[in-house]
Amino acid sequence: MYLRVLKCLPVAVILLMTTCSSSRVYAQTSTGGAQLSNAVNLNAFETSVLDINLKGPDGQPVAVTAVVTLLKLSNEAYRQETAKTGHVRFNSIGATEYSIQVVASGYATTVRKVETRNNEVKSLTIELQKLSLEDAAENLAYHALAPKAQKEIGKALELLRAQKVADARSHLDAANRASPNQGEVQYLYGVYEKQTGNAEQAKSYWLKAVEYSPNHLLALISLADAMLRENRETEALPYAKRAVEAEPTSWRAHAILSNVYLRKGSADEAEKEAQRAMELGHDQAAMVQPVLAAALARKGERARAITTLQAYLAERPADAEAKKLLENLQLRTVSGKSVVKDDSKARAVATLQEYVQEHPSDADAKKLLDKLQLQAASVTDVPDEAGIDATEDVPLSLDTASALTLRSSWLPPDVDEKVPPVEQGANCALEDVLLKTGKQVQEFVKNVERFSATEFLKQEAIDKWGMSGATETRKFDYVVAVEEPRPGFLAVEEYRNSGGLPGEFPGGIATNGLPVLALIFHPYNAVNFEMTCEGLTRWDGKPAWQVHFRQRRDKPNTVRSYRLGMDGPSYPVALKGRAWILADSYEIARLETDLIAPVPQIKLVADHTAIEYGPVQFRTHGVEMWLPQSAEVYYGWLGKRIHRRHSFSNYMLFAVDEKQQIADPKAAN
Repeated sequence: MYLRVLKCLPVAVILLMTTCSSSRVYAQTSTGGAQLSNAVNLNAFETSVLDINLKGPDGQPVAVTAVVTLLKLSNEAYRQETAKTGHVRFNSIGATEYSIQVVASGYATTVRKVETRNNEVKSLTIELQKLSLEDAAENLAYHALAPKAQKEIGKALELLRAQKVADARSHLDAANRASPNQGEVQYLYGVYEKQTGNAEQAKSYWLKAVEYSPNHLLALISLADAMLRENRETEALPYAKRAVEAEPTSWRAHAILSNVYLRKGSADEAEKEAQRAMELGHDQAAMVQPVLAAALARKGERARAITTLQAYLAERPADAEAKKLLENLQLRTVSGKSVVKDDSKARAVATLQEYVQEHPSDADAKKLLDKLQLQAASVTDVPDEAGIDATEDVPLSLDTASALTLRSSWLPPDVDEKVPPVEQGANCALEDVLLKTGKQVQEFVKNVERFSATEFLKQEAIDKWGMSGATETRKFDYVVAVEEPRPGFLAVEEYRNSGGLPGEFPGGIATNGLPVLALIFHPYNAVNFEMTCEGLTRWDGKPAWQVHFRQRRDKPNTVRSYRLGMDGPSYPVALKGRAWILADSYEIARLETDLIAPVPQIKLVADHTAIEYGPVQFRTHGVEMWLPQSAEVYYGWLGKRIHRRHSFSNYMLFAVDEKQQIADPKAAN
């Protein structure tokens, strides 16, 4: 799908769904009801009453105090009330569409769309999702900090990320003065000391962090890692276990526990934890593969260990320790023939020569043979055939534990940082889920020739300290057309009209394709992704399958690209993400995406999108479709850091008689 870019966007554009090209543009077409004969406006503008019930995942009323805010479509606060027993009522409100924002301690902030009509008492139940222990503690810790401390921490984080360590200390001191005895501040002191090379002082700060915040995940991981580096496995074990207990879905916690078990000689436990870390962290957890290989080797499963290391080194050829481990394992096993302590170097060479003659395409064996022939020493010092020694140093560097917290504070966590919790025991048939979801997406393409909406955009610029700066807003009449002119070829066109007001996106950077990002699950595109069903969860009170997706390396990228200027080159970017698919209807309720890797050629360092979908009933045509209600977009590009919130309302559907002939619209003057 190709998204046509208008001339009012001269600087740059973010494109979604870039499979094919099309030339039509809806130029200067009003989206008002007067010119949309086949569309229905769903809104009325009078007065109504809104009755809201808040429930937890268990179906019981939320007991904690919740702040409920009605937001206008422009994202401005309209009314705000406090719900103390899971119930709140808004009387005499304008009959229109709102976003309802709910903030409650221990629960994820929730935003839902609602439409009210004249003289109506509208009842609505909103299910709040429980925060994980890590998120709840992190959320509580953050809000416990004084505003000045939050600002100073933001500055310290950016300086530590930029390796300007000396400059970060003064901001940490200021944060500590503003909010003393806080676990988060103590943890960052530890990161600072580690970066300055003072490992012992770093540990003392992390110990303080877990004293103030017992479930501080990164402090627990950092302590376990520090103990391992000092060969104090027994002391590391309780911290690693506490990290897993604090956040069972953190791949980093399972990774460090796996390494502790390996170093203590518990190969079965090490394998189990390494496998779990890789399930949770996907590509981010690739660093665990050498530990998994070492655990397999300890169990005598050398073939699996070698395969694991070869796959790891294919992507990370610079890892010298993994190369050494692979060579040691290959020395012990060559086509099932062991070359160990009683064999002379000559016999080892002879065995390898025989093997290479039988397997001339085995490049690894050839390299090993060349190395052995050059070595002057005997191979009698090769470790015993029982496997890798439990004390052999196979470190799992968790410097990325610091990198996690040192990510820019304005960015949400990467989708692979942890897996949201799912129900135990629910069997997810991935092929069936993808088949039925794909049919829903195909039905969407079949039903939609064109639809329009009112789009509100709020943009926040983020300064170099990660703090929100200037805010800009826009309102667009928005038209999207989707069609399949021939099998295997989807065409998507978009047009925005600002009604004579300044219509450019802020900064001249357009975000296109949000309404059709769900086409990732169309059969034409789904084959280009690795899909994993993580299990059954709940979304807005309904059972939903949680599906992870990732762009395949061997398939074309058809989803997102960046373009510099109107006629500049387009740069495809690979995405990974997660979707929540309703178990009864197989509609996509939520979708999140992240970059697989930055794109240095165009200075693209971050791109995170989260879209909430909801049902839209088009009464005239008797069609209900799930369309975006809101979208959060974060990107770091060309030195700019931007957070955008899009909200969509006033959806209208166009239907065109198959016999009707419509000429291409005239171009704008």
